[in-house]
Amino acid sequence: MPAEVSDDEGWKKLGLIAGSGMLPVRIAQAEQQAGREPFIVRLFDDEPLTAFQHKDHSIAEVGGVIRTLRAAGCDAVCFAGIVKRPNFAKLRPDWRGARLLPKVVAAARRGDGAIIDVVVSVFEEEGFRVVGADEAALGLQVDHGPLGRFHPASHDFDDIRKAAALIEAIGPFDVGQAAIIRRGFVLAVEAAEGTDEMLERCANLPENLKGFEPGEEERLRGVLVKVPKPGQELRVDLPTLGVSTVENAHAAGLAGIAVRGQQALVVDRRAVQQRADELGLFVYAFDDQELTAL
Repeated sequence: MPAEVSDDEGWKKLGLIAGSGMLPVRIAQAEQQAGREPFIVRLFDDEPLTAFQHKDHSIAEVGGVIRTLRAAGCDAVCFAGIVKRPNFAKLRPDWRGARLLPKVVAAARRGDGAIIDVVVSVFEEEGFRVVGADEAALGLQVDHGPLGRFHPASHDFDDIRKAAALIEAIGPFDVGQAAIIRRGFVLAVEAAEGTDEMLERCANLPENLKGFEPGEEERLRGVLVKVPKPGQELRVDLPTLGVSTVENAHAAGLAGIAVRGQQALVVDRRAVQQRADELGLFVYAFDDQELTAL
């Protein structure tokens, strides 16, 4: 089912700049449910988005994207979906993109968050309202508590607190928004590869680096934590979970996944909940009070 929609009448037509994955599809469905027909700028050839008004552009055609959105009557824009950092040497920008490219390359040296800030500022300067995915589709946002039958144990909360503190500490370096902790042992921190690749890396660690105590039988233990980095542009890059996140966390031998309540999105909530229950994993949204509890 499409996600519950926002009753915010602050925009008349949403332009959705879509990367890969199902998040753009769910946002477009939410707009239709609200009685507004979105316009999609496809950065990748994702078949489900052909059901909506759309036009294809490359990631470097900044001027073309702006002209397309204006011609479609869009007064707001939402960025959603997976977009990997491009090879800047191989980009073929249009005139506006070429003017912007030096600023983007300079920002890239500081991290992906800095790139996002530059891109958002361009669209705001052009008069578009930048809308977060959580504004366009309220039902994607996860509230406090478990998203299924399973709940973190006390030792899981210890790992959650450490992972959240770790992400907070390295945030100024614009490293990723996820970490994996088992028994207080840092198994992985998300870098440029993304969450799914980080989980695969964790699954392939040698046995002596997986954080189990001597003689302990291997079982589900440890937590993947995804939270926004300090200063992160929440309208564009909220932590997002899907079925693949749950399956990859299970493959890595983890007990569950934790996010901060109201600062994460769950795509296909029912499917995520069902799969987590089948695999015996918890998916849990914590609050700040739980982080500070002893």
